[in-house]
Amino acid sequence: MMQAFLSTWHEAAVTTLGLFWMAFWAFGLGYLISSMIQVFVTRERMRKSMGKAGASSVGLATFFGFISSSCSFAALATTRALFAKGAGLVPSLAFLLASTNLVIELGIVIAVFLSWQFVVGEYLGGVLLILLMWLLVRLTMPKKLVEKARERAQEAEGSGDDDGDAPDWKKLIRSREGWRKVANKYVMEWHMVWKDVTVGFTVAGIIAAFVPKSFFQMLFVGSGKSDPAFWEVLLQSLVGPIAAFFTFIGSMGNIPLAAVLFDNGVAFAGIMAFIFSDLVVLPVLRVQAEYYGWKMALYILGIFLLILVTSAMLLHYGFAAFDMLPDSSSAKTVTDREFFKVDYTLFLNLAFAAQGVWFLAWRWKSKGLPGLKTDRMTDKILLTLASLAIVWLVIGVFLPA
Repeated sequence: MMQAFLSTWHEAAVTTLGLFWMAFWAFGLGYLISSMIQVFVTRERMRKSMGKAGASSVGLATFFGFISSSCSFAALATTRALFAKGAGLVPSLAFLLASTNLVIELGIVIAVFLSWQFVVGEYLGGVLLILLMWLLVRLTMPKKLVEKARERAQEAEGSGDDDGDAPDWKKLIRSREGWRKVANKYVMEWHMVWKDVTVGFTVAGIIAAFVPKSFFQMLFVGSGKSDPAFWEVLLQSLVGPIAAFFTFIGSMGNIPLAAVLFDNGVAFAGIMAFIFSDLVVLPVLRVQAEYYGWKMALYILGIFLLILVTSAMLLHYGFAAFDMLPDSSSAKTVTDREFFKVDYTLFLNLAFAAQGVWFLAWRWKSKGLPGLKTDRMTDKILLTLASLAIVWLVIGVFLPA
């Protein structure tokens, strides 16, 4: 019994490292693009374009979200700043949804772990989320509550950190200072997500190795069926956010877990609902309450839950209508994949590792290394879990297979 446990522990650790090996270059590429755009497109330029909930404002908010960071907590902070400084609620929420669902790096990581249908579903679903949110907020928006939330956000934001009259991006992109800022942003992107990524990938490896398929069939009713009933698909779409709520792992860390769900036959709708749920997890709810008050935070939570389940269902049956649903029966299981081999992944990982070391050294020389922030309880919990995950991986790798 003990030998079997230790062998499975080793399998879980190797699976975690293998999953991260597959995704490392995708993280590097995504964060490089994101960092460049964040340096060359300032927050002040975004804020001036996001007024009331007109088509132009919502469209620009969606675009600015698309080119921004995929870190949920960074997106929450930027959204608060935009809302506090006059952006409408709908454009602010559109920015938040776009910056966590439409970003480039997320699509790249999804392509690495899942099929093309999930990439299309992620981007099409991101647009659906925004459109449904726009409609629902217009029908239900409590104006007094919104004004109170704005006042609270303004108090929390204070004087802010506006960019002011930033240099022209064409000059900035040709300057050493511009690329130093890109290097700094790149390091901070990794700094913001490393705990989520470490915990997310470790949990994915543990679930893939230890959890039997029967558990997923019990939790996601109808999983494994080639044609689940409507009520089973709906139930899986409801279970997805619940599972995400208690795992509280960020959008990037959720993707290997989504791959595990796919391997275990969970319906397309259930997986998409799980992926979309990074903004309805407990730590995000607490941050929203801190920014806007509990009433407003719960209002946003209710809006997001409704639109993500609806979007997942629409995507599922829309893809089914065109016979485009992905088939998990033909995919390799996570634990059966051959992770470490000489292919394009090896060379891309080496290239982005070298770039990462260069950027880290540049950041170290100019500003020093970023510290470990543990002001919020969420940060303390994640840091503890990430530390435990690292210990688990180090021991597991050296255990006998």
